[in-house]
Amino acid sequence: MVRKMIVTISGMPGSGKSTLARNLAKALGFKHHSAGEFMRQIARERGKSILELSRIAEKDESIDREIDARTKRLAGKEDNFVMDSRLAWHFIPESVKIFVVVDLRAAAARIFKDMRADEKENTSVEKTRENLERRMKSEVERYKKLYKVDYLDRKNYDFVIDTSDISPKEALGKALGLVKQYLKKGVKT
Repeated sequence: MVRKMIVTISGMPGSGKSTLARNLAKALGFKHHSAGEFMRQIARERGKSILELSRIAEKDESIDREIDARTKRLAGKEDNFVMDSRLAWHFIPESVKIFVVVDLRAAAARIFKDMRADEKENTSVEKTRENLERRMKSEVERYKKLYKVDYLDRKNYDFVIDTSDISPKEALGKALGLVKQYLKKGVKT
């Protein structure tokens, strides 16, 4: 097992970043953590959907700050984990940073197919795509306001993986290759 390594995986909604993070953590023998799960926990606690909570977070920065505080605490007490999070790369700058992109139509189809109970606004693939665009715009605006960062800017990451036309297994193969390549360089281990 690699010692003292953290991999952060950010990406567009529906890109498969959570699946990739879980699979990569398992392959590396690391723990997996998810800011999305932090967000879902807060949404459940408040009886809201993810989209509703995102709208609330536009005016109530305490939601983002709570998720970010959990991320920082985690990095301060653990090593050897993979975290999927829009902003973990920002709060854990020493991490290996991977960004996952996807065509919005493919993302909408994936999310609609999943039919998550906390995403009840997604009544069709087209409506899901519209909600994705709205959610991404909301997140970009919030994060720029709070931290002056744009999570969609690929310059923030060490690697970018496009999952539009590949399987989760292929995405994992690419990620493992990138992490191994990173380790060979002897950087940030």
